[in-house]
Amino acid sequence: MPIDWIHAGATVLASFLASLVECVEALTVVLAVGVTRGWRSALAGCATGLLVLLLLVALLGHALARVPLHGFQLVVGALLLLFGMRWLRKAVLRAAGVLALHDEDAIYRRETQALGGQGGARPGLDRLAFVVAFKSTVLEGIEVVFIVLAIGAGRADLLWPASLGALAALLVVVALGVALHRPLARVPENTLKFAVGVLLCAFGTYWAGEGMGYAWPGEDGAIPVLACAFLAAAALCVAWCRRTTREIAR
Repeated sequence: MPIDWIHAGATVLASFLASLVECVEALTVVLAVGVTRGWRSALAGCATGLLVLLLLVALLGHALARVPLHGFQLVVGALLLLFGMRWLRKAVLRAAGVLALHDEDAIYRRETQALGGQGGARPGLDRLAFVVAFKSTVLEGIEVVFIVLAIGAGRADLLWPASLGALAALLVVVALGVALHRPLARVPENTLKFAVGVLLCAFGTYWAGEGMGYAWPGEDGAIPVLACAFLAAAALCVAWCRRTTREIAR
């Protein structure tokens, strides 16, 4: 039972952090649309996008039950590992100062200026506002859907913890957005992406090994060990990138 709780807890945490990042990015665009073009159309586009994503999760989740487990674990594990490495690479480069940090305030100003230059909002349902809010919600949500399904795909009882983590992130971001009416610029997004990259790499490695028939020592307890190994490797990469950047600057 403790091993099951370790696995379920790691699943909720990975899904929550990854979904939190994507929800913050979607919120920035929806806020910009609402302020410049009207809240009715912005919220309608966002709600429609969420319904599309829920339908996608329901359809794909039902289809997963018919896929052979080991082959699917190998494919999903490889994809999840590649996905996590992409997040972790960017987080390492930003932590080392090679890439600029993600600035939600700057994105909000840019979106507001772009939407404001399209003329005034139309009475009734503003098509531009609806489409922009819908597109942002769906594009950011697709990554959440993939993460939820991939993390929860290894076992039938993990899809619910993964979904719970994503839902909790959505509710937190919506509540903060309603309360503040501004981008969540103070959310340490690069730190979140660093943690998410580590967790996705750990899950991807674990599922790929399971798919290849490898029996992990400690079973589910191997996931925290893998996460620590990826975290240590990423920290070394940050230090190496900083040192290399300083040497080039000289």
